[in-house]
Amino acid sequence: MSQSVLLDTGVIVALLDRSERRHADCARAIQGLGATLITCEAVLAEACYLLRGVQGASAAVLANVGKGTFQIPFHLASEAGDVATLMERYADVPMDLADASLVRLAELVDTPRILTLDADFRTYRWQRRRVFDLLVEPGT
Repeated sequence: MSQSVLLDTGVIVALLDRSERRHADCARAIQGLGATLITCEAVLAEACYLLRGVQGASAAVLANVGKGTFQIPFHLASEAGDVATLMERYADVPMDLADASLVRLAELVDTPRILTLDADFRTYRWQRRRVFDLLVEPGT
């Protein structure tokens, strides 16, 4: 999975809700990316919750999973200890379950590349010291 790119909640929401301020930025970032988009269930749950008012958006999230556009190589049951350790390490940020899962996923698939609008990924480190390569400039 060397070509994998992590996919965070805000980008999914912006892509599926054209009224989102960052829709065009996210659409540009993903266009021609040619990479496998990987994420976790926590991100998908957040996205579906935030998109609940956009007709058909939650179904589109699930359709993307079903088609393999969004892949989920992460299994929380086997990574819960490491995820909890990350949440504890970044408690002052604070780090939520989705963010901790993505940081752990970066470690598992060995990629710094992430599609996120979350500026906290400037602070988070994977494998303790490695910085993320943010493919969309996060908001403030």
